Amino acid sequence: MAFNFHQLHTFYTVAEKGSFSSAAQALHMTQPAVTMQIQALEDYFGTKMFNRTTKKIDLTEAGKALLPYAKRSKELMEQTEKEMSRFAHMLEGRLHLGASLTIGEYILPRLLGPFGQEYPHVSVSLKVMNTTQILGDILQHQLNFGLVEAPVDHPDVQLEPVLNDELKLVLSSSHPLAAKDKITVEDVLDYPFILREQGSGTRKVMEEAFREQGIDPERIRIVMELGSTGAVKSAVESNLGISIISAASVKHEAALGLLHTRSIEGLRFHRKFYSIHLKSALLPISAVAFLTFIRERDLNQYL
Repeated sequence: MAFNFHQLHTFYTVAEKGSFSSAAQALHMTQPAVTMQIQALEDYFGTKMFNRTTKKIDLTEAGKALLPYAKRSKELMEQTEKEMSRFAHMLEGRLHLGASLTIGEYILPRLLGPFGQEYPHVSVSLKVMNTTQILGDILQHQLNFGLVEAPVDHPDVQLEPVLNDELKLVLSSSHPLAAKDKITVEDVLDYPFILREQGSGTRKVMEEAFREQGIDPERIRIVMELGSTGAVKSAVESNLGISIISAASVKHEAALGLLHTRSIEGLRFHRKFYSIHLKSALLPISAVAFLTFIRERDLNQYL
C-alpha cells in the first residue's frame, strides 16, 4: 500500500509536538488514529520512525531523514491550496475567523463585500475580540485563523503579515491645528490627547514612533483613555482632545467633514496586520481563498 500525505502530515505533527497525544489534539484525531497512521507509514518503509519510551518519544535515524521531506510536503500542500484557491470561484463552505478590534470593525467589513462577490457561496462567521482572546480560541481549535494588529509570539502559531495600515493625527473640524499647513511634534504636544487604553496595538505603535524620534511618550498630556476606537472618535469629534488612530477607522467621518486626518512632520505611524493560525493545522480552503484575496488584490479601492 502506498503512503499518503495524511500519513506524512501526521508524522510531521507528532515529531513537532513530541507526543502522540498532543498531535492527536492538534489534528482533531483520536490517539489510536494517530498511532495507526504512524504504524502504516512505518510498515510501508519497513523501519521505525520513533523510539518510544514511557516519558517521551524521539526520532530514529530514519525519522530524522524523513522529517525534512514531511515538512516540505506540508508546505507544498499549503502552496498548492493557495494557488488553486484563485480558481475556486464555486467554492462553498463557511469562513470562520477572529479579528482584533480595528480590523474587525473598520477593515474587514469593507473587504468581505467584494470577497463575497467573488465567492458567493461562502458564508462568513466573524468574531471581533482582542488578540489574546483570538490566540486562545485558535489554540483551543475554536477558530481556524485570526487577523491581529500586533505580532504574536507563540511556538504553535504561524504568523504572516497580510495588510498594511497607517495611523494619523485626528482632529475635530474646529480644532486650531486643523487650520495649520504643517503640524510639528511640538505643536501636538501642546494639546490634550485622547488615546486607546494601555496595551492596545494602536497605542503601542504610536508610542514606539515617538520613542524612535527621541520623544518620551510621557510628554503626551493624556486626558482620556478609552477602550474602543469608536469612543475615541466621538470624544475627538466633541473637541475634547486630539488622537492618533488608524486612518481607515475615520474614513467615513473625514468624508463628512466631522474629523480631519493630518500628518505630523518627521513622524510616521506604520504597522502591519497579521494572520495567525496553528502550525500543525492545514487551513480550510475558504480561509486560504480569503487570505489569497487580501494578499493579491489592490485593496486601496475598498479601503
